[in-house]
Amino acid sequence: MKPYVLSLALGLLVGVIYALFQVRSPAPPVIALVGLLGILLGEQIPPLIKSVIKPEAAATSWLQHQVKPHVFGELPQCAKGEAGAAAGRKA
Repeated sequence: MKPYVLSLALGLLVGVIYALFQVRSPAPPVIALVGLLGILLGEQIPPLIKSVIKPEAAATSWLQHQVKPHVFGELPQCAKGEAGAAAGRKA
């Protein structure tokens, strides 16, 4: 989560600098970003239709294991083994 917050903060800083110099951002317009979201969601339609036509035994977890990780990406997770070992060394 920390890299996402850092990325947002740096983006805000660059936006402020652009505003001070009165230049336009090279970022794509909102309509293009909405189109990209449509592409990501559209990629999920064929597997959804396939699961309706020929349901599998694990169809109940399809949304959690197929759609959610692909659309929203895998969030970084703390390695529990390393965190526990680091805490043990500090004590």
